[in-house]
Amino acid sequence: MQNIQSAFFWLIELTKKYSGLVALFGFCTGLFSLWQVERREEFAQFFAILMVIGWLWLMGEYWLRKGLLRKFGISLSKDVTHLITQLLHQESLFFALPFFLAATDWDQPQAVFTLVLVCCALVAVIDPAYNRLLTRRRALFLLYHCFSLFAVLMVVLPLLFFMTTTQSLGLALIISALLSIPSIRPLLAQPGRWRLPVLSLLLVVMTSSIWFSRSLIPAPVLNLTDIQLSQQMDYEQRLPGAAITELSLAELQQGLYAYTSVRAPRGLKEQIYHEWTHNGQAVERIALNISGGREEGYRAWTRKQQFPQDAVGKWKIRVVTDSGQLLGAIRFRVTP
Repeated sequence: MQNIQSAFFWLIELTKKYSGLVALFGFCTGLFSLWQVERREEFAQFFAILMVIGWLWLMGEYWLRKGLLRKFGISLSKDVTHLITQLLHQESLFFALPFFLAATDWDQPQAVFTLVLVCCALVAVIDPAYNRLLTRRRALFLLYHCFSLFAVLMVVLPLLFFMTTTQSLGLALIISALLSIPSIRPLLAQPGRWRLPVLSLLLVVMTSSIWFSRSLIPAPVLNLTDIQLSQQMDYEQRLPGAAITELSLAELQQGLYAYTSVRAPRGLKEQIYHEWTHNGQAVERIALNISGGREEGYRAWTRKQQFPQDAVGKWKIRVVTDSGQLLGAIRFRVTP
C-alpha cells in the first residue's frame, strides 16, 4: 500500500510540474475522439466514460478523502484534491473543445459560446489565472465548474446514449447543476444564512439562461459537411445538380431543392429543419430526419415549390435542430 501511495503522489507531482502537457493530452484526446466518432466509436465512447467517471469522483471527493481513502492509509490534502480538480477541468474542456470547434459557424452568434469555452480551457492551464482569479472567488468558480461539466455532457450524452441535441441539452443542464451542488459546500461553511439561497439562485439563473439562449449553442456532435441549392436532384446518386446563388422569379416558381449533408455519430437519429426566410421574415419550416454513421454525412434534402408572389429579394435557409441550435445556413437572391 505504501508503494501505491508513493506512486500516486509521484504522479500528482509529475502532472503538477507538466500541467501544460496534461492539457495538450486532453486536447489530443478530444481530436482523436472526434476522428473516431465515424470510424471506431468505441474509442470515443471509452474517453467519454472516463470523463463521466472523473466527474463522479469529483462530486464525491470530499467524502472519499474523509472516509474511504483514509481507511486504506492514504491521506489527500486539499492541495492535492485542488490539483486533481484543475487537471479534470483541463482534460474535460480540451476533450469537448474540438467537437465545438468543428460544429461552430463562425459567422453566427454561436461563435461567442465557443470562444468562451476556449477562454475557459486556457484559464485551466494558466496556473496564476486559475489559482488567483478563479478559485479564490467561489461563486465564479462554481459557474466555471458547472459550465465545464455542461460542455462535456453535451458531447458525452449523444456519444454514449445516442440522445438528440434537445435531449442532451436539457439533461446536461440538469446533471451539471446537480453535480455542481457539492462545490457549494465550502461556501456554506462560511457564516451567513443568505449563502444557500443566493448560490441556489445562482445555479437556477445560470441554467435557465443557458436553456433560453440554447439557439446560440453549437450542436457539438452534429457537423454540416455540405449545403447546396439546386433546381435538379439525382435521386439515385443522392446528389444535387448545379449550385444556385441567384435566380429569377420565373425560375424560382419551378421549385428549389435545399440539399444538406450532416455528419453524426453512428446510432444517433435526429430531426432537423430547413427554415426558409425571405428578407428576414420566416416563410416555412420543413422537417427532415437524419441518421448518423456515414463518414461524409447523411444526405437529405427538402423541396419548396410554393413561393409568395412577391418573392424578389434576399432569401436564407437555416439548418437547425429541434431545439433551434444552428448547424449552418445558405443564402440566395431572387431577381425580378
